[in-house]
Amino acid sequence: MACLLEDNAGTVTTLLPEWFRQEIPDMGQIRQMRGMFRQAGLHTVCESALCPNLGQCWGRGVATFMILGESCTRACRFCGVRTGRPAEVDPEEPRQVAFAVQQLNLRYVVVTSVARDDLADEGAGQFVQTIHAIRSLMPQTKTEVLIPDFSNKPECLEGLIAARPDVISHNMETVRRLSPDVRPQANYDRSLAVLRHLKRLAPSRLTKSGFMVGLGETDEEIAGLMRDLVAAGCDMLTIGQYLAPGRKKRYLRVQRFVPPEKFQEYKTIGRGLGFKHVMSAPLVRSSYIAEEGYRECVGEF
Repeated sequence: MACLLEDNAGTVTTLLPEWFRQEIPDMGQIRQMRGMFRQAGLHTVCESALCPNLGQCWGRGVATFMILGESCTRACRFCGVRTGRPAEVDPEEPRQVAFAVQQLNLRYVVVTSVARDDLADEGAGQFVQTIHAIRSLMPQTKTEVLIPDFSNKPECLEGLIAARPDVISHNMETVRRLSPDVRPQANYDRSLAVLRHLKRLAPSRLTKSGFMVGLGETDEEIAGLMRDLVAAGCDMLTIGQYLAPGRKKRYLRVQRFVPPEKFQEYKTIGRGLGFKHVMSAPLVRSSYIAEEGYRECVGEF
């Protein structure tokens, strides 16, 4: 059996295995959240990256904020975020994000961004200001940041650590062999260096990464990637199925659909290698139910 995946415009794009089927979300809650984000001029990676979990997460009042606009300076071949000339940095954006967190009364929030290679600090300062703004309005809220690589600039990573987010995440996305094709403007070893640098700066701070399967990688390569992450000091890991975000030629095609039982094998391998938390399933994404991973690592909060 199989089901059809629809994007936000209702266009059928891919024939998917039945394990991707989800319940119909609460459309009233989704409309309410979308209206709030539009009114505040905020963006979410849920919409911009065409996340298949948008209905489920928004139906529960959960969203991942995407700062620094909605146009990325990079053109990764797996990502649905728009590539183009980025907008000016909005100095009010941190305050607006914090206000939305307050309105939603979030205990846990994830903040990510587009890549901003056009900026001297590549957007690190906006992350810092957003963390401070959230903490000012909602001091009890835990904050996870999912960052680009900032070209591994020490001053960017040091400033971010000084802001004391509860979790710092940077995604590897894929195995070493496929990395140059999947994200041509990034670098596998540079991403590992970012995670090592963060852990060296703050050994007690939780670090996190994620990658996709279904792009043509082998199980041996997946295990190798997990070993590299553990060696870099990474604490938490997410593994999910790659889905092409559209029909554009630059998007990579799905090479295989990995069954749920295989994801369980990956989780077992990861836990055996030493990760404190592994979330591994077809629909898992970097920030999906992120609070659950934090709770497993530190207990109730």
